[in-house]
Amino acid sequence: MYAVIVGGGKVGTNVGRALLRMGHEVSIVEARQQRFATLESEFEHMARYGDGTEIFVLEAAGMARADVCIAVTGDDEDNIIIGQVAREHFGVENVVARVNDPRNQVHFDLLGVAPTVCATESILSLIEHEVPQHSLVHLFSLRRENLEILEIEVVEGSRAEGSTVADLPMPPDTLVIS
Repeated sequence: MYAVIVGGGKVGTNVGRALLRMGHEVSIVEARQQRFATLESEFEHMARYGDGTEIFVLEAAGMARADVCIAVTGDDEDNIIIGQVAREHFGVENVVARVNDPRNQVHFDLLGVAPTVCATESILSLIEHEVPQHSLVHLFSLRRENLEILEIEVVEGSRAEGSTVADLPMPPDTLVIS
């Protein structure tokens, strides 16, 4: 698999290292000169200097042959542009984008940049799972498929106690997994 990673900070660097360990080929694009110098010393010819929102920079990184584009800059607007350019201009089917500010998630969704990863939302989901305030815990969403994965704990004394799953009222199109 060939991956173009745009954003050579901690996230991009660690994703690049992991993909290389798994035997994949990567190219990492970084716009900050000082950070690029660090990347170049570790990744050598796999590091590219430039603004990842520019088509000529993405061409030089090999976006035209990429199996996946991973947009993990610190700027949501850049990640949206990178995802759109990868998909629309270069025909990359698999685009993963980082959402830095959860308030911007709606923009990624509206513009079709998915799937996304938001550290804030991931941490909140973990907190909700580990320290639930109620028996319904939102585990994660699959936005592209319009699905949500929920965990429901039947606690002693609840109306569901003693019932079978088939007897419980559920919204249409609910799929029960265990």
